[in-house]
Amino acid sequence: MSITRRSRLRVLTAALAATLVLAACGSSNSASDTTAAPEKSQRIVSLSPTATEMLYAIGAGDQVVALDSLSTFPAETASKVTKMSAYEPSAEAILGFTPDVVLISNDMNKITEQLTAANPEIQVWTGAAAATIDDVYKQITELGELTGHASDAAELISSMTARIAKATEGVTAPMDSSYFYELDNTLYSVTSNTFVGALLKPFGITNIADGVEEGNDYPQPNAEAIVKGNPVVIFLADTKCCATSAAELAKRAGWADIAAVKSGNVVELDDDVASRWGPRVVDLVEQFSAAITALNSAK
Repeated sequence: MSITRRSRLRVLTAALAATLVLAACGSSNSASDTTAAPEKSQRIVSLSPTATEMLYAIGAGDQVVALDSLSTFPAETASKVTKMSAYEPSAEAILGFTPDVVLISNDMNKITEQLTAANPEIQVWTGAAAATIDDVYKQITELGELTGHASDAAELISSMTARIAKATEGVTAPMDSSYFYELDNTLYSVTSNTFVGALLKPFGITNIADGVEEGNDYPQPNAEAIVKGNPVVIFLADTKCCATSAAELAKRAGWADIAAVKSGNVVELDDDVASRWGPRVVDLVEQFSAAITALNSAK
């Protein structure tokens, strides 16, 4: 199994676990002494690409001293990106940057325990995979308070809220329309119970992955089931990892007859935007809105 494939499956597993925890607890599961830190944190290490995007969006980028290998957005992160892995974090590597705060999305390798054992003064903030847009806002708020950028965080949330409201208002899919959301080219998908599914729910469009695998919100429907489901829209969240495109879909056996492929309603997404729950989630919602609007225009 390739590193890329293995990493994507880790993301899926972590996201599923986080979603289950969130459903049980009713919160974003952000943690670790953040309420006791009103002063600015001066040295931040982020091992969460999503948290990194949030930090820069609220103006706290100058407080970052090191980032994991996948925290490559925005462009200003370039000088602080390291070889550190968010999937297999090294306490030794993190401690080498003498951080005050470490941001993670999942406690891989019990990294929280390792860091606090080495330095009890370190704060470890955990921003688990979001289940709803409110979880996103909660994490942005917490990071704003943690870094001394509470007002900037509030402004960002206000802007995001307004853009999402504009994108979803009055935009409803035609009756009996459906979609397929492709996570990778082995056809892993998401159900309506996931974060992505929640973002699409306001548009009133059916997800053909719902119920494919009972109790699994990241199912792997086979090609025949997808062709039979005949979605009118297909969202591709694997354009980077797997070089998937609308043209490639048309070459798959039987897929040229799928309504979405025949009508050109195949939406090529940016993998990074589609797999994170940071400020750019608004861009994702706007892409969803544009696709649904196109369906209505074609009627």
